[in-house]
This record gives sequence, structure tokens and C-alpha cells, in this order.
Amino acid sequence: MPEHDPGPTVDVPRDAALPGVATSSVSWVDDETREVLHLIAEGITELVGFGVAAISIARGDEFEVVAVAGSESAREQLLGSRSKIEILLVELARADDWGMFKFIPHDRLGNDMTTWGWVPDVEPIDAPDAWHPLDMLVAPLHDQDGALRGLVAIDLPTDGLRPSQSQRRLLNKYAAQTGRAILVSLEREVLTEQLETARAARNAVRDASAELTLSTLLDECQPALVRGFRARGMWIQTFGEDGAGNQGAIHSNGGFDVAVPPALVSIAERAAGAAWRAQRVDLVSRRHRVGTEITEAETNLILSFLEGIGIGSILFVPIGSGQECLGNFVLTRGLHDPAWTRASTDVALDVGHDLGRAIVNARAYEREQQLVRELQALDSYKSQLIATVSHELKTPITAIQGNLELLEQTLEEIDPDARQGLDAIDRGARRLVRVVEDLLLLAKVGDPGNPLIPSPVDLRPIVDDVRELTAVAAQRRDLTVVVEAPPDPVVAIGDSGELDRVVNNLVSNAVKYTPEGRTIRVTLHREADEIVLSCIDEGIGISPTDQTRLFDEFFRSTNPQALAQPGTGLGLTIVDRIVARHGGRIEVESELGAGSTFRVRLPASG
Repeated sequence: MPEHDPGPTVDVPRDAALPGVATSSVSWVDDETREVLHLIAEGITELVGFGVAAISIARGDEFEVVAVAGSESAREQLLGSRSKIEILLVELARADDWGMFKFIPHDRLGNDMTTWGWVPDVEPIDAPDAWHPLDMLVAPLHDQDGALRGLVAIDLPTDGLRPSQSQRRLLNKYAAQTGRAILVSLEREVLTEQLETARAARNAVRDASAELTLSTLLDECQPALVRGFRARGMWIQTFGEDGAGNQGAIHSNGGFDVAVPPALVSIAERAAGAAWRAQRVDLVSRRHRVGTEITEAETNLILSFLEGIGIGSILFVPIGSGQECLGNFVLTRGLHDPAWTRASTDVALDVGHDLGRAIVNARAYEREQQLVRELQALDSYKSQLIATVSHELKTPITAIQGNLELLEQTLEEIDPDARQGLDAIDRGARRLVRVVEDLLLLAKVGDPGNPLIPSPVDLRPIVDDVRELTAVAAQRRDLTVVVEAPPDPVVAIGDSGELDRVVNNLVSNAVKYTPEGRTIRVTLHREADEIVLSCIDEGIGISPTDQTRLFDEFFRSTNPQALAQPGTGLGLTIVDRIVARHGGRIEVESELGAGSTFRVRLPASG
């Protein structure tokens, strides 16, 4: 008989018609295979003349009984039971060779074989070849490579005699048929597991990858992976820091913490790094070790921990991206669950790659979110600082302007040099007033605690008012300001005071930066659900470089002609903030020396 290698150790149901202590487990044999094997077992009992036939499938180092025919009491006791293969192999060394079947007379059985499984309650008949209740007739079934894959065990010949030569030939035919059925069943089972595992893993990673936070990503993927790999449970250990500065942690399915001892956490981190470099998945059980980098004492510590939580074996899978190992995930199976297959390990390693990429993306998103929060806090602080400083500046500026007026009223004659100085102070004070007003407005429209209270606003009166307010400045520069708007109201949704400031800033800028004798056009119309306000000038234009920073706070153009005009560098920033606050957008088209067009789009009313 070829030497038997049972493969990876896992605990599966044993055949109670064989030696060992019987315990039950849920079988993974599909209904179709169970039905086929049951029909074969019935054929043995009905056509060959035996009272009981049991068929088992090899699971790791044990047999699982999957079909029993003939006796209901035998079926109740044997179906789903399990037994150790190695005990059978010892007994087969003492068997008579009947072809595929092996016969072991009761007087050759070992001591452990006298109490195994189901024993019929019958008395042998008085004949030279009488069947004894403890006689054993089994057919070990091997695949083409000589590996033991199944077993047929029969008992209770109907004539009370050991099988004749003709019965043996018929039994061998049934044994061959059973062997083919078992091999087909196992091949289908492997293919089914490959498909189910791959599908579940693919779906788990696909669904989880859409999550943007690390904790949600792990919570979402774990249940699907547990189902896909037919595991009892799972936990994920991550290394390093996430975007919020939290150290790596252990996450278990169901949201419960896994109390992994610190020593095992350290071992797992080292083992995961080695497994990722070697691109392998480790199976850990009493017969399988993590890797050569793990000592015997550390292995025993791992096994003691697993046994303490009722786990018979684990699949230890590294998680990584590129050259970096980011963690590991562990899939667990119980003491009596089926073995991990090569399909499981291959898919698990692919999942480790997919999870690695998903974790990298999640951490990048969390880092981005943390930066956004820091920038928002900084922006809020800046707004508060601007508002505070602006309010503090108003008092001394008011005092300066008041004292200037007092000096002009009380002094009858002012020296020309003194007058020049007072005029300079007055100009500076007025400029400071404009800066303070702009800063206060900027702080107001940028404050999230100061929400917009929208209402319908007709922009045509606002545009007409602004034209009148800028008429004096336009006349001084011989500029023509033309308004093109429909006679009916053009109504946007927003704050009238803030929208007035938008129109005022745009038209004032156009007047300021347009050479003498030219035209400025202000157009107003509705396009679908938007109100479009355009300010078109024939001014000095804006370079492409300056356009990229046009709405930055305190930005002044690099164009010498623009710098020659006084300004705070806040006018367009205020326009941009107000438009964004209203749910609109602003567009700029400009060319040096050819003028500029500022186009504001706002939500329309009704």
C-alpha cells in the first residue's frame, strides 16, 4: 500500500465504524454528492447482500461518514461521525487482501478496535465461514497519485457468512464505482470553494474599497470575508499610523476587540513582514508552523492561545502594498471544521494585496481629512483674528479722523507744510477705513457661523444704483458705462447687501483699470436656472499668471499699471467669497492690453 500523507491537519467528522472517539460536525458534502453515494451504498446492501454499508470521505487526517444504507440505527450513529485515518492504516497491515476490499478477522483486531463505532447485536451462525460481529471489511479508495481519498465499510452479510469469491468480485466493482464518485465529489467541492471564495473575496474588497475611512473599510470587508472563506471568525491587525495619528490596532468582525496578548502581537508583526516578503500565506495548527523565523516557544504560545479560544487552525495572511507590509488578517476555523485548501490560500494572498491597496487609499483619505480639519481650524482662527483686529482698528482710526476735523475747525490758519501733512494723514486714515471695512466684510462672508439667509433679489435696480455711484469717477476718466438688461425684473436668490457689494466691486475695478475714453458694459440676463451678470471692460487686462491668484487675499497684480492704482487687494476676494456663499460661480476671461470680462453666475429665483 502506498505511504499515506494526510495533508494539512484540521478536525473533521470521523467514521464511527472505525476506531476513535466519535464526535459530530457539520458536513460540507453537497446534497447531490450525498445522494449519489447513498444510492451506491444502497446498491451494496440490496444487490450484494449486506445489512449495512457506510461510505466515508477523507478530510485531512480523518474520515467523515457521508452515506449509510441498510440499518436506521447504524445510520443514526454513524452519519456525520469521524475517525482517525492513521488508526485504520495500522489495522490494514494485518488484513487479508481481497482486491480493493481488505478483510480483518475479529481475532486480528487491535485492542482499540474492539470498542469502535457501531457493532451489530447479532450472534454468529454455526458455520466454518460464519461472519463475526467484529469482523471488519473495508475498501480504502485512492486517487491516481495514491492518496487515500475515501473508504467503503460493510457489515452484516444477509446469509451470515463471509463473502464468497463471486460476492467479492461484485463488491470490488462497487468499490471502484464509489471511488470514482468520491473523486468527482472532491473535485467539484474544490472548484466550488474556489469559485465561492474568489467571488466572495472579490465582492468584499470591491465593496470595502469604496469606503473612505479605515475603520469603516475594515468593518465592511470582514463579514464578507468570513462568509467567503467559510471561517469561524476573523481579525485584522494593522501596523503604523493612520491619518488621524492613531497607532495600528486589531479589528475583529462584529466590532468586538480581540484580546491578543502583546507578545503575540509582536510575533504576528514579525511573521507578517516575513510572509509578505516571501509572498506566502501561513497555515497554523498543531501540525503546521508559522515560518522558520518563529521559534518553537513562540509557536507553542500561539497554539495555546488558539486552543484557549476554541480555534483549531488559522490562515495567517499578510496585508501589504508594494514593498511595505501594512498588517495581516487571520481567518479561523474550529477544531472540527474542514481543511484549508490551496484555493483558499491563493485567494487569501490576493485579498491581502487588495486590502493593502484599500488601506493605503483609506489612510491617504484620512490624512487628507485631517489636513482639511487643520486648515479649516486655521481658516476659522484667521477669520476671528481679522475680525478682532479690524474692530480694534476702528476706534483709533475714528479718533484720528475726529481730531483731524477738530484741527481744521479750530485752527484759523494752517501752515502749508502742516496742511500737507494733515492731508496725508487724512488720506491714510481713509485708506485704513477702507481696509478695515473690507476685512470686516471678508470675515463676515467667510464665517460659517454667519449663514446666508436668502431671499429674492432683483439685480436690475442694484446695477443701476452702482452705475450712478460710479458715474463721477467714470466721467473724470471720460468712460462710458453701458447697462444691458431686460425691462423685466432679473431676480436671483441671495442677500441684497452682499450682491450689491459684488456689483459695486466689479464695476469699480473696471472704472479703475480702464484707460480714458473707453467703454464698460454691464450685462444682465437669465440662462435656464441661472442669473448671469457680466462686467466687460476695455482695460489693461490681466496676465495668465496673475489670473491664477486673482482671488487670493491681499493679492495685487504684478502689472505696473495696476500697481499704480490704490487698492487693498481684497475686492475680488470678497466677490469670490460672496458668490461661492450664494452657491454661484465666477468666470474670468482676460488678455493683457485687451480688457477683461468677469462673469458671475447665481441661482435664479423661481
